[in-house]
Amino acid sequence: MKPSVSSLLGLNLIMYIIVVIIAGWAINYGIDNTYIKASAEPLPAHLFPIYYPMGNKATGLFVLFALIAGVVGIGSLISGMLSMMKEWDLNNLALASSSAIVTWGLTLLAMGLACKEINIGGRNETLWTLEAFVIILSATQLFYIGAVNAEMPQSTVHWP
Repeated sequence: MKPSVSSLLGLNLIMYIIVVIIAGWAINYGIDNTYIKASAEPLPAHLFPIYYPMGNKATGLFVLFALIAGVVGIGSLISGMLSMMKEWDLNNLALASSSAIVTWGLTLLAMGLACKEINIGGRNETLWTLEAFVIILSATQLFYIGAVNAEMPQSTVHWP
């Protein structure tokens, strides 16, 4: 089971790095074009600090939560990688599993916002790519959690 855990760990790490790069670019693009584009838009565009000219009303929250999920995912997977380099005991695997579950929750939140953005429509190819990576990561992160939990040794505590 250790090779499947390490391959899922590597795949998810690469995908979370790509999510962070694309979401960081989207935030930078939004910040660079906020003053120019939002000054000509009607009032709701002025309510948010960053205006995204390449998306729809769900783009701001989606990009923000995708960036948060990506950064937490990278940290979680680095923690899992370090626990793989150490002993494969219950404590290290429990640490990797718990941080992976938190990452999966944030990824599911970003996936829900991606689905809302897809439902609204009106976005460009870069956001399509970000949405696809977040949706795929929500499944592969679940497989990673299952593989880590399957690798955990059974507890030796016997209940009376």
